[in-house]
Amino acid sequence: MAIDHEKAQKRLGTVIRNNRKELGYSQEAFASYCGVHRTYMGAVERGERNISLMNIIRVATALKIKPSELLALAKL
Repeated sequence: MAIDHEKAQKRLGTVIRNNRKELGYSQEAFASYCGVHRTYMGAVERGERNISLMNIIRVATALKIKPSELLALAKL
């Protein structure tokens, strides 16, 4: 199954943004909690950055879900 990388990044970013907002985090506070810069998190949420495995784990932990659940929500 071929995956369109740009669409995958956008889907993952959208899932991260929606879940972050549901938890009431600002983008800046969430980025700080994950240990990344706010501009990096913004780029991830817009689907402009290819997020690393370690940052997927950090984000999922901050969202209180498993990394596999985060990827499943993004249909990856």
